[in-house]
Amino acid sequence: MYVRRLELIDFRSYQRVELTFEPGGSVLVGPNGVGKTNLVEALGYLATLGSHRVATDAPLVRVGADSAIIRGLVVHDQRELLVELEIVPGRANRARLGRSPTRRAREVIGALRLVLFAPEDLEIVRGDPAERRRYLDELLVTRLPRFAGVRADYDRVVKQRNALLRSAYLARKTGGGRGGDLSTLDVWDAHLARHGAELLAGRLELVTALAPHVAKAYDAVAATSAAAGISYRPSIDLPDAGTVPSAADRSALESALLAALGEARRSEVDRGVTLVGPHRDDLHLTIGSLPVKGYASHGESWSCALALRLAAYDLLRAEGIEPVLVLDDVFAELDSGRRERLAELVAGASQLLVTCAVAEDVPVALRGARFEVSRGEVRHVG
Repeated sequence: MYVRRLELIDFRSYQRVELTFEPGGSVLVGPNGVGKTNLVEALGYLATLGSHRVATDAPLVRVGADSAIIRGLVVHDQRELLVELEIVPGRANRARLGRSPTRRAREVIGALRLVLFAPEDLEIVRGDPAERRRYLDELLVTRLPRFAGVRADYDRVVKQRNALLRSAYLARKTGGGRGGDLSTLDVWDAHLARHGAELLAGRLELVTALAPHVAKAYDAVAATSAAAGISYRPSIDLPDAGTVPSAADRSALESALLAALGEARRSEVDRGVTLVGPHRDDLHLTIGSLPVKGYASHGESWSCALALRLAAYDLLRAEGIEPVLVLDDVFAELDSGRRERLAELVAGASQLLVTCAVAEDVPVALRGARFEVSRGEVRHVG
């Protein structure tokens, strides 16, 4: 799989720009702040319907414009597919596949499989659990696009359930009595358990499949004797088979979630928020016997974050998915040894896009087509 053409209209700093790529390596070179990351961010958005830099769509639209358009021509198995997204802040995105409108924007997920590593990925290692859940869920959807619907259904249920709990909490606080109508809470419990079990099973299976790739990638990048590991930390007690994702039984997970919701009911009503479910889980990262968060050095944290993305890339390739690989401003942070080891790992990518401020930072083996980026413009120079 590779992207043959990328066109942006009113996206970030670009009024209009069009780039043509070939398979293999491409390097986007330019000073900091001229829009290199905007280009790969657009590709990431086309693949995941989300930005790795911001949580809302408003910053993605050029100042003064009402909407932004991303068009990508994706080649897979020698067949071309045009993928188009229109981003309108405050409204649902509109999407087209092969020039035909889709009913929902998420139907384009899977048309472009992409793994993107950027400096922001340090937050996966150092940040809140939400960053690690996002890493897992984006990879889960890239691997199995049907989970986009599972995630959307689960998020909708949590939002509705939180609204119910919150309204009851406020009614009790302002009314002075017990207050609040919680008669439908059991219904929302059932919905949360059903969708949550599906999402939890997918994450558990993913972490088991991913773990050996993380260990291998960290060993290759860091070249140390300490091994990296990952494990899933649920907010509930799993059934006996729950820790073995290949044997994870959806109905058992659903029952476990329902039981946990029952136990947490009083606390949830008192606090007005949902305290149980996959949205409260975490991915535990270790180097040797110690957790990465709080113990790892900057270099170890950087290597761990890079290993997570490389592991995702290797897992997808091992399962017959050949994703586009993007390295956004990575090599400036690496010493010469890590640069060369990383180059060896990714040199065989079907398509590799690299951004950098200094072309010499990129190992020779990865220097393919070169694009010079200036404010609002991109030139193919070799």
